[in-house]
Amino acid sequence: MPIHFDEATQGTAHDGAKVRTIEAFRVHVLEGVDRGRSHVVTTTSYVGKSATCELTLTDPKISRRHVQLTPEPLGLRVSDLSSTNGVFLNAARVIEGYAGNGDRLRLGDTLLGIDVVEANEPASVRASLRTRFGRVIGASPAIRRLFARCEQVAPTDIPVLVEGETGTGKELIAEAIHEASARAQKPFVVFDCTTISPQLLEASLFGHERGAFTGAQEARAGVFEVATGGTLLIDEIGDLDISLQSKLLRAVERQEVQRIGGTKWIKVDVRLISATRRDLEAEIQAGRFRDDLYYRLAVARLFVPPLRSRDGDVELLATHLWSKLSQGNLPFPTEFLARWQSYKWPGNVRELYNAVQRWFSLGQTEVWDDGADRPEPLGQGNDLFDTLLHETVPYTIARRRVLDEFDRRFVTVALERTSGSVAKAAATYGIARRYFTKIKSKSR
Repeated sequence: MPIHFDEATQGTAHDGAKVRTIEAFRVHVLEGVDRGRSHVVTTTSYVGKSATCELTLTDPKISRRHVQLTPEPLGLRVSDLSSTNGVFLNAARVIEGYAGNGDRLRLGDTLLGIDVVEANEPASVRASLRTRFGRVIGASPAIRRLFARCEQVAPTDIPVLVEGETGTGKELIAEAIHEASARAQKPFVVFDCTTISPQLLEASLFGHERGAFTGAQEARAGVFEVATGGTLLIDEIGDLDISLQSKLLRAVERQEVQRIGGTKWIKVDVRLISATRRDLEAEIQAGRFRDDLYYRLAVARLFVPPLRSRDGDVELLATHLWSKLSQGNLPFPTEFLARWQSYKWPGNVRELYNAVQRWFSLGQTEVWDDGADRPEPLGQGNDLFDTLLHETVPYTIARRRVLDEFDRRFVTVALERTSGSVAKAAATYGIARRYFTKIKSKSR
């Protein structure tokens, strides 16, 4: 079934039966100390006292990041971000809900009005016409608005903070920004704060000289030096130990690093992109993240929408992933697609990829909630070998399915038994950590 989409989000205004083509929502302050301020919401935006919010308010009863606003086909989704004094939609307190034309939001002593911005009205950022940005694919209004923001920031050198749930594709967005920039021919280096042991974080970031610590048998450059001239992605920066954040701030501000055990400062030329699944404003309030570093990293902020907010993209992505796995040799089976489209996909695109891979390898199409029945394990009931032997599948494809499924299950079990530690899993099963990481990446 082909996917058709308009340049604007389709939504229903709350002013009678008339249906409008909605591009965005205008939020403006009707009452309070900030009366007159406004913001056009075309992509996920934040309202609060923090200077990084799209609509910054000075009302003392408002939290730093008070409420999240996301335009969706059903209307403007309003999400309370654990604020101190709550969010009230038309006088009713809400944790999450939908607002439309003419509705009112009260935050502390501030009253916000909401108006629809129709497709023929000017808006700050309209949806991109493209359905692909780098390796990120999508035709939904939500993802195309993100593409438009990426098109704006890619040609610049400003630091970018990419936010979003696990599995939404934050690293792919960062890579696509790099590839669309003037630095595209230079290195794109990824530093994941969750995969490096705390003892090696500083040396990995900034490098070390020979003899700087036990085991430092030779000098080694850190990721800032390796990425010089190009782009450095610091993934899951919300997990970076606060003791290193001041050193990172200096490196970002001055574009220079000092190796452990070294005495000289080394100039670097790096475009920095950070990614996180955490709410860094909440981490700041909890004392786990420096606000000065946050402001330096979040010069531009991009929010990658979850798959449940990307209307129509499940089919588009599923067909693309199927074609990739089958190398275009097998037609895409659509009989279970309706069930998949109604699923919430808490693991986002990564979970969808795993589901397509399971479908391709085992013929299993289940997606489930925590209370649902799980499919039987390999070797019981719907056995992979029996399935492949009864299908008309070329030998090379069948063999690859078996090997890919083994790798996927091996990685899952190994990480479960070692509490998610890649280093421990590699050591337990007697393989090199680098090879285990390669298998893990391939089996996602």
